[in-house]
Parts: sequence; structure tokens; C-alpha cells
Amino acid sequence: MITPGRTAGTAGFEAGDPGLFTPESVTWQIHGDPMMWVAGIRALYLQALHPRALRGVMQNSDFRREAWGRLMRTANFVGTTTYGTTEAAEKAGARVRKIHSMLGATDPVIGERYGVDEPGLLLWVHCAEIDSYLQVARRSGFRLTDEQADRYISEHRVSARLVGLDPDAVPASRSEMAAYFEKMLPELAATPESREVDDFLLRPPTHPLLVPARELLWRRVAQLAYAALPPYAHELYGRKAPEPTTVTRQLRATGTLLRCVPARLRWQLPPKHILRAMARLGPGSRPAPYKLGR
Repeated sequence: MITPGRTAGTAGFEAGDPGLFTPESVTWQIHGDPMMWVAGIRALYLQALHPRALRGVMQNSDFRREAWGRLMRTANFVGTTTYGTTEAAEKAGARVRKIHSMLGATDPVIGERYGVDEPGLLLWVHCAEIDSYLQVARRSGFRLTDEQADRYISEHRVSARLVGLDPDAVPASRSEMAAYFEKMLPELAATPESREVDDFLLRPPTHPLLVPARELLWRRVAQLAYAALPPYAHELYGRKAPEPTTVTRQLRATGTLLRCVPARLRWQLPPKHILRAMARLGPGSRPAPYKLGR
């Protein structure tokens, strides 16, 4: 790992604060990939299967009105913590912890009031995100060895700390992540609220003139993200699980298409975290899959 203030040399980037995830990390390379948007939608589908966690979202926001905002805030948090300075990442984590500390939800059956910052709830959200990023990246053709995949999961004990989790209590490898999801199965269910999330992701509110584009483009992305879910999630949602090999082919085709768009063009979209990191650290910090093979 590169430490803050390391200068150019074998690392290939200039002096500056590389942040919590350095340009030599697996995270730095993966999070620059355009398939992260598909992965983010998969994460929402997966997170919605935890009734207690989803209740915390639904009771503290108008999901259908704020879902886009939530998605963009999550993307901004991931971008800031991955490519921002150490100070920016720590501030982003502090903001998230402060917001969570003020929010609670009520179990409608037993009347229990609980905080949305319960470690178990934070851990579910974290694992659903990291598993989705990793699974979609690998299945869509982003080449990672098993050792690099384990490194990626382990690196995200840092992001877990930022949201208030004890890093030592967070899965640090593929085997630990698999064991975690196996343990969580009895707690998962597709509730009416889960169906609301499913319906929103397939048919998000949009201007009437954009409905054809939603049906042509967005719906296909959402369906692909759903298809990439693990078998138990398909079973809970009650829709037949697609053939895994077919889904992998679709993910690879989509990944190939999106990666044909020049990175510099993709990175021009706000909030431009990657371009700011490259301006801070030099062109050698550019995220690229091939760097993982060096």
C-alpha cells in the first residue's frame, strides 16, 4: 500500500494525499469501471430483502421520490471515499454516521423502536454493496484473481469503519462473505416494501416523453441487475432465476459495450472524483484494470 505523501517513482504518481484507497489498491481500479452502476442497482435489490434494514429506509424517506437522490448520494460517497483525500473521506464518513445516529424505525408488529445505525443493519448494507460490486465486475469481464478479489473485500473494512462498523467484525475474504450471507438467510424476506423497491427499479417515475427511453434502456439495465442476484434472492422475490451462464454472457456483453466508451468521457460526468484524483496525484494514478496484473 502507498502511504500519504509518497512521491513518484515505482508507484508512478506525484506527491500528494492518495486517500484511504491508494492508486495501487484493487478498489481504485474496480470503482472506475462503468459496470458499477449495474452493481449499484443489484445492491439495492439485495438490500431490500432485509425487512428491518428496508424499514429504516422507508420510514425515514419517501422512497419513490427520493430514490434517485439516494442512489446519487451513495455513488458520491463511494467516489469520495475511493478517490478523495483522506480528509474528504473521513468527513464523508462522519456525515453518514451523524445522519444515521438521528434516525430510527419502528417494527409495526411488536412496536419496537430501533436505530438505523444498528451494527447488524449497517453490516447488511455494507456486504450487499461490496458483494454486488465484486460479483458484477468479475462476471462482466473485469479480470481479477481470487487473491485480488479477497484483497478487494478486505480493503473495504476501511469503508465499513467510515459508516460506524468495527472493521474486525466485517468479512475480509470471499469465504467469510459467503459464510455471512449463509448466516443471514433466515432473516431475509420479500415484504410489501421489497415489492415497492422492485416496482420502482423496473418502472421509476419519469417524464412522459422519457417513458420510451425508460422502457428501452433503463428497464434492461434493471433487469440485468436483478438477473445478477444470487439464487436465494430470486427465490425470495418469487421470479424464476435465469440461467447463470446466460446472465454472465449478458453481463459480459454489457461490460464490453460500456467499456468502449472512452474513460475520459465517462469521467467527465459530475462529480468527477476520478479526474480530480488524477489532477491531484498525476496521470500515473489513472484507474485501469491492467494495473492489477503488474
